[in-house]
Amino acid sequence: MAGLVVLASVIVGVISTAVLHGQLIARVDGQLHQATERAARAVDGDEPNEQFPRPDLGAEELLRLPGQPVGTIVALVTSEQGRVVAATASIDEDGDIVQLSTEAQAALASVPTDREPVTIDLDALGDYRAVGVPFVEDYGYVVAFPLADVNATTTQLAVTIAIVALAATVAALALGAVIVGRALRPLDRVTETATLVSELPLARGDVELPDEVPVDDERTEVGRLATSFNRMLGHVAASLSAREQSERKVRRFVADASHELRTPLASIRGYSELTRLHGGELPPDVVHALGRIESESLRMTELVEDLLLLARLDEGRELRREPVELTRLVIDAVGDAQVAAPDHEWRVEVPDDEVTVTGDASRLHQVVANLLANARVHTPEGTEVVVRVARVPAASAGSAPARVRVTVTDDGPGIDPAVRASLFERFARGDASRSRRAGSTGLGLAIVRAVVQAHRGTVEVASEPGRTEFAVELPA
Repeated sequence: MAGLVVLASVIVGVISTAVLHGQLIARVDGQLHQATERAARAVDGDEPNEQFPRPDLGAEELLRLPGQPVGTIVALVTSEQGRVVAATASIDEDGDIVQLSTEAQAALASVPTDREPVTIDLDALGDYRAVGVPFVEDYGYVVAFPLADVNATTTQLAVTIAIVALAATVAALALGAVIVGRALRPLDRVTETATLVSELPLARGDVELPDEVPVDDERTEVGRLATSFNRMLGHVAASLSAREQSERKVRRFVADASHELRTPLASIRGYSELTRLHGGELPPDVVHALGRIESESLRMTELVEDLLLLARLDEGRELRREPVELTRLVIDAVGDAQVAAPDHEWRVEVPDDEVTVTGDASRLHQVVANLLANARVHTPEGTEVVVRVARVPAASAGSAPARVRVTVTDDGPGIDPAVRASLFERFARGDASRSRRAGSTGLGLAIVRAVVQAHRGTVEVASEPGRTEFAVELPA
């Protein structure tokens, strides 16, 4: 708005000043033509007087004609042998005849005698408007009027327009700020509401959205925007509610199905074991089939238990809260892993004193066991796996409390960056470079993240060829 007002003011000022200046110059030109006509009649009526060539006397006589304004200059000029000779005079404020300087005479002598007005600079006298008129043979005369009044009037107009334009710009900005601020006030409310929505955890759960933005006038652009925004909020709320209901049904189904499958799976496993313990001799293929039934039922039982655990964590069921000696828990888990995979090199680094956290001991043991199983299954023989437990002190007084950090590091082939982003998703599979030599449900790392988040902790992974590290942080 300021730019438009200034541009309009400049255009109006320039055009107005140029038009006024042109009109004033045209008026001076008219006065010059009248003066030259009076001079022509004074010299010889209708015909030029060939006996008049007296420049020194002629200039004064022409200046004394009636109606000549103060500052009028008259010059009788002649060309002799290719040079210009001028005898000039002017009228001062007292009405006296004043002779001009050599520079002024030369400027006047340069005016062509073609009856066309021109503007000349007479040095100390300033700008003049002059017109040259032929006289007799090589003689002519030049009449010039001062442009001081014209320039002063033009300058005054330019200054006046500049002051008025400046005042108008300031007033337009002040008034425009009030008008635009009032018109865009609903837009601020839209922005605030959009900011609140962007800060909500929309990824999961049934989120309560902010109230709709009040609409003052639906006919304005801002009013239409607010209306569309409110309609979008309604659609988002409906979509979130529908999604939450669908997720609840899925979680309930998974929990119910997992719970119901536990009994038949236990029966299948029990009957297969009972059949194998039968005193009679069984054919080898039957023994093999029963062994496969028993192993697959065991694997399916683990899958059902994992799904049931994830469903319960999704429903927000509280875990047990009791002091857990994390150092002893990690040492026991690494001991179990060493027995399961003696071809790996296992190492534990823990503080000398006890490190205690608050949580569910069995679930935290499952977290460590899953990370160790991940390192065991997806790395080749001879891989070194290092488990560290350390305290992470608070950054400063009054900041977040101290935390405990558990890291599982191996020098295996690493994780493909393409699957690293979805590594903690359910049923995610590792890449081929971390060859799996045993069956996996793809729920191990998903359980790790769910249990750690339920303990208000974080889990991260950093991997490159030759080094992979999973880091779990828990409140101390």
